[in-house]
Amino acid sequence: MSDVPPCPECKSPYGYDDGNMFVCPECGHEWSKDAATAGDDPVIKDANGNVLSDGDTVTVIKDLKVKGTSLVVKVGTRVKNIRLVEGDHDIDCRIDGIGAMKLKSEFVKKA
Repeated sequence: MSDVPPCPECKSPYGYDDGNMFVCPECGHEWSKDAATAGDDPVIKDANGNVLSDGDTVTVIKDLKVKGTSLVVKVGTRVKNIRLVEGDHDIDCRIDGIGAMKLKSEFVKKA
């Protein structure tokens, strides 16, 4: 069995060893062997650089259009009890009047 860890970008198990780097054939991402052995959980920060954690309350800092609808999440909307997830949209939450959503941490600040 291979000792190559899954790709940190797309989680593909098909990465391969290329000298001092690991390479993912599916997304083309390259990462160093040192980064692969570190294994630290990523730290998610808000727009001001404050570290976020599960259960925090955040405030939206920009009008955000809800894809597929005519709804907009307005500036100043408070979102309670967030959950941090991996991926491009790293906050999973429920917004009153809109429902379940995923947000990017760059568009919120810690309340």
